[in-house]
Amino acid sequence: MSTASRRLPHVDALKALAAQCIVLHHLVSYGPVSRAAHGLLPGLAGAVHDYGRMAVQAFLVVGGFLSARALSPRGQALATAVPAALIKRYLRLTLPFVAALLLTLLVSAVVAPVLPELANPDDWSPGQLLAHATLTHGLLGFESLTVGAWYVAVDLQLFALLLGLLWLVRHLSLHPRQLWLGPAVVLGLALGSAWVFNLDPSLDATALYFFASYGLGASVHWLGARTLRPWAFGVVLLLMAAALALAWRDRLALALGLTLWLAVAEAGHLRPRRDWSRRANESYALFLIHFPVLLAGNALAALSALPDWAVLGVGALCFGLSMQLAGVFHRWVERPATGWATGWVGTAGARWWARRLTR
Repeated sequence: MSTASRRLPHVDALKALAAQCIVLHHLVSYGPVSRAAHGLLPGLAGAVHDYGRMAVQAFLVVGGFLSARALSPRGQALATAVPAALIKRYLRLTLPFVAALLLTLLVSAVVAPVLPELANPDDWSPGQLLAHATLTHGLLGFESLTVGAWYVAVDLQLFALLLGLLWLVRHLSLHPRQLWLGPAVVLGLALGSAWVFNLDPSLDATALYFFASYGLGASVHWLGARTLRPWAFGVVLLLMAAALALAWRDRLALALGLTLWLAVAEAGHLRPRRDWSRRANESYALFLIHFPVLLAGNALAALSALPDWAVLGVGALCFGLSMQLAGVFHRWVERPATGWATGWVGTAGARWWARRLTR
């Protein structure tokens, strides 16, 4: 979410649409709804299945933009305390995620007799659940207990990496007033990601693999804050394009395109006509809550032995219900968790961690 009071309509639109694309992608990827969609609309369902997952790139680019805007609102090296920022980010991500994960496990246990291929295995362990709660499941090699769990973990890693780089620049720089140093270091690592780390699939559970897209988003903020010069922004884009020429990757190409669109929109040349603010606020909730709805809908379709056109209707119902429940989840789970994270829990935890670091 934006850290400033003014809305960013172009960012709202990207967040809202990306979340909805992820829901559609999962609808055509699992269970009877998927089979009905591919049977009745093979071309459309195939395209959504193959390309819908790439909407995650919008989250990565927007995430880098908003994180840079929060940590360096005027382009300075760092504008917040590291422990407080990291703890608050962890709590804001994890508390809603764990709530949605527990709901998913409950629904999965209920539908297991009907849809064993979609249900979580019965042998998941407390250690596996703890790894999810600490967002280390990917690094520790645990199988995900819900879709999208990998992204939540990587989001925290990306934020921590950006935060750490800006902290290093602030504390180790001989010239702390040279504001270009922070962006230079961050974008240098983003280029390293595009040219090296993103080419190694074994790193896909780490921030290094995705930092190219995240850094591109951050560059748009620094361009708007006039910390990054237009010519330097152009050089970064050209080097990213060169990395694509060396080894084409659809996801990175989409991230590059979204970066250009975001830069143009941020300059005021594009403004969505529709107000996406509500859907944008609920985008994380939609990302978290839609899978248990999809499980329940597919179980209903399997039990009812409906024709394909009716099963497709169940899929449409799942989409609409997910949108509605996202609002409920945002209001009663995510928003209170965010308030708790930014309130006394985050402050107390940050102070405790700061004391530990200074011993």
